[in-house]
Amino acid sequence: MIEVTRLNDTKLLINSDQIEFVEETPDTVISFLTGKKIIVKESRQEIQNLVILYKKKILSDCLTIREQPYS
Repeated sequence: MIEVTRLNDTKLLINSDQIEFVEETPDTVISFLTGKKIIVKESRQEIQNLVILYKKKILSDCLTIREQPYS
C-alpha cells in the first residue's frame, strides 16, 4: 500500500495493485480498476516513484525471507 494525500490534506493508503492509470489534468487523478477515481496532491511522477519503492520493498522482503536458512 502507498500513502497519498487528498486535496483536503487527509492521508490515505491505497492498494497500488488496483491502480489502472494516473493522469495530471492538471490535478493528479488516480483511476482504479473498480472505476473509482481520487484526486491527490502528489504528482504523477511521485505516484510512480511510490509504487516502484513499494514493489522493491516487497521483493526485497521476499528475498530476505527466502535467503534465511531453514531451521
